[in-house]
Parts: sequence; structure tokens; C-alpha cells
Amino acid sequence: MHTYENFYINGQWQKPDGDDRIEVINPSTEEVCGVVPSGNAADVDAAVAAAKAAFVGWSQTSAQQRSEIISNLVDVLSANMQKIGELCAEELGTPIGLSTPVHGGLPVGVLTAFKEVPFEMEKEEQIGNSVVIKEPIGVCAFITPWNFPLHQIVAKVAPALAAGCTMVIKPSSDTPLTAYYFAELVDGLGLPPGIINVVTGPGRTVGEAMATHPDVDMVSITGSTEAGIRVAQLAAGSVKRVSQELGGKSACVVLEDANVAEVAGATAGGICMNSGQVCAALSRMIVPRSKQDEAVAAAKAVAESVVVGGAFEEGVGMGPVASQAQLDSVRAYIDQGIKEGATLVTGGTGKPDGRNAGYFVKPTIFSDVSNDMVIAQEEIFGPVLAIIPYDSEEEAVAIANDSIFGLSGAVHSADPERAKSVAKQIRTGQVSVNGGGFNPAAPFGGYKQSGNGRELGHHGLAEYIELKSLQL
Repeated sequence: MHTYENFYINGQWQKPDGDDRIEVINPSTEEVCGVVPSGNAADVDAAVAAAKAAFVGWSQTSAQQRSEIISNLVDVLSANMQKIGELCAEELGTPIGLSTPVHGGLPVGVLTAFKEVPFEMEKEEQIGNSVVIKEPIGVCAFITPWNFPLHQIVAKVAPALAAGCTMVIKPSSDTPLTAYYFAELVDGLGLPPGIINVVTGPGRTVGEAMATHPDVDMVSITGSTEAGIRVAQLAAGSVKRVSQELGGKSACVVLEDANVAEVAGATAGGICMNSGQVCAALSRMIVPRSKQDEAVAAAKAVAESVVVGGAFEEGVGMGPVASQAQLDSVRAYIDQGIKEGATLVTGGTGKPDGRNAGYFVKPTIFSDVSNDMVIAQEEIFGPVLAIIPYDSEEEAVAIANDSIFGLSGAVHSADPERAKSVAKQIRTGQVSVNGGGFNPAAPFGGYKQSGNGRELGHHGLAEYIELKSLQL
């Protein structure tokens, strides 16, 4: 049991204003695995005041100093990857064999890519009689989700540190333990107090107090589209900058000259990663109508081979979803797909065999899906793949783009140039071409209702800077 009684504010562990608590549930067992305080507006006030005071000195540090801090953070996270992986396995349910390299390793990769980014702040641009310089935007409020507890924190902390900003972090109430451990590691670095602050609590209290706070200059949220809209509305009252990394319904377009069976198998396996709780998950597979049966057979075989179980059990490939609410939501979408007339290839609403406790759901594949179905339009955030047939390349692109979202996607073709040509027609922030891997140094973010702004790499710095023109 992990029990925390205080918030990390101004470089120390500070008593909350109130007495409310949040119980953290292990989704593999449905048992309480931790308790953290639940904050309020007064706690946000204290954290923001600390960040505002710290900004005065921190914003004036050199790029070299900030680069060294980021390097030190890389070292301490690298040394503690196993512990981070264990915490994420416990509070999120990701199998430990995946949790350590992904939830522990990905933040290390992101931070490593930011080691040299602080030096971007020192670059100046001459335009006629003006010199354009970069300055940090100020105090930043970070609202992070439960599906990648540390990565989503680090993706915001890294550019903020690089720019010279200070920050207040509100992790998800479902997975706050990793954020607390991160605060403990930060505390050991000897940073000046107030640069990084952590307050836990519900979005409707802590999150909304952050979004409306007059001394917060910028809000970055990763979460649902509904939450992103709410934060933007609240932040508009004080004209804050808002960066949003929101939902997705990403399409994998398989052209007729691709190895359909191979791609279908990989996509079915991919939708099970992190139990499908990935904003960039390829949840729609768009295949030639003449090859749908081949795709279905391959996807079915892979989905049915995935071992579902508790995060610390041997040989498990997919753990539970994160909460009872998430389980109920995923099951409702599967029911919806059946009612809409899609063909249920495998899976369904029942729990995997032998799983009475835990928020477990079967990997589920639908075929004969039309893109106007709810299961093709709304983000399910679970291990559910919709296979959609098409009759022409133009139709495939149109289906891929027929979405309110635009976060990620993929294209497969035997001809790399053809694949790139189609990828350029898909209106999303990232497209994997013939299996190209995720790059933590490249910009990540979406078109349309998948959000505004970009995270990761030197492009992610833009959200955290103000441009100033010195007229000479």
C-alpha cells in the first residue's frame, strides 16, 4: 500500500488545505493499492504562488544550466526504470514486461531528446532593424491522463524546463502514484524550490482552479476531447495559452499491394498494447474489400493468441483496462457495434475465462464496419479494432479523413513512394509509413479535434515560449 499525506509544493512536502482523500485501485485485483490527498483551490493557490516566485530566478538561468538539469533527470529516471514500471503495472495494469520498457523507458527517451533543446532559447533572429528573441512563457499548469502516467508528465515537464518555465502538475486521480514517485526523484535533484509542484485532485476542482488561475500563463492538457474543450473555455477568460493533446480514431490504410495478413496481424496486436488505452492507437483498419477475409483471419488469430491477465502474472500480453468506468465504457461500445450490424469476429463483452476480479475485457475485432458507425467514429480507448472495407484508393483516403479526429495513422504499400504519397493525403499529425516506429524527438500532436499544439523534441518548445522583437 502506497500512502501519501502531503503535496509537493515549493520544494517540500506540504500539508493539504483539506482532509479529502483519493483511493487508488489496482485494476488487476480491484483492491486499494494507494491513498493520496485530494486537493482544492487553496492548494492550487499555494502551488501557483511557489511557481510564480521561482520563475523570477529560474527564467534567468543559462541554457547550459537547464541542459544539465535535464541530463540529471535522465540519469535518475534511467536508474529507477524498474520501480517506475512496477508502479505503472500496479496502478494502471500494464503487464510488467511491457510496463518497464514503455512506462519507464519512454520518458527517458523523451528527456534525452531534450538535452540540447535549451540552447534553442539562445538563438536570435535578425529581421531588418529587429532582433527576435525567445523568452519562457511563465507559470505552466499541466493536466495529465492515466494511460501513460509518467510519459505524459515528462512530455510537458521537459520543454518547460528547457524553456525556463515553472510548473504545477495535476496527475490523473486513477494513477497518481507514479507522479508522487516522480516528485520524490525530483526532490532528490536539488532543484531550486517551486520549479516543479505536484497537486492531486479531481479535474472539476484542482484542474479548473489551475485553468482559471490568474497567475497561470499556460495550460497543457492531455485527455479526452471533452476535457480539452472545458479547459480551453475556462482558460479563455484570462486569455491563457492552451495546448491540447486529445483523442484519436486513427486509421491504418492497407493498400492492395501490401501484405494484408501481416499488417492485419500487427494491427490486431497493436490495439492490445496498453489494453488499447493509447490516444494514437490504430483502431480503424481500412482494407481492400477483396482482401477483407484475409485481414479478418489474420487479425482474429492474433487477437485470440493474446494472453490476458494480471499485470504481474507470467506470460501475460495484455492486462486489464484502467478502471470500472473504463470497462463499462468499452463494453458499451462493443454492444453498440453488435447493434449497428458490424460482424463480431472475436471477443465481445464477456470477461476472459477465469477472470472474476479485475477490469478485464477480451481483445475484440469487428469486420464489415462502415465508417458512419459509432464504433468507427468515437474513441473507444480499449482493445477494439474496426475493419472497414474499401473499393478504391481515393475511397480509402476519404474514409481515413472522415473523422473529427486527426492524431495519428498508418499506410502500408509494397511501393514506399506510393505509401508516402497516400500518407501525405491523410490529415493527421503523424503517419507511420510501412511500419515506421514512434520517434520521441519528432513533434507529436493532432489536427482537428485531436488538439492544438505539438509536444516532443525541439518543436515542442514552441508552446512554452514568447517571442519578443527588439527594435534597434
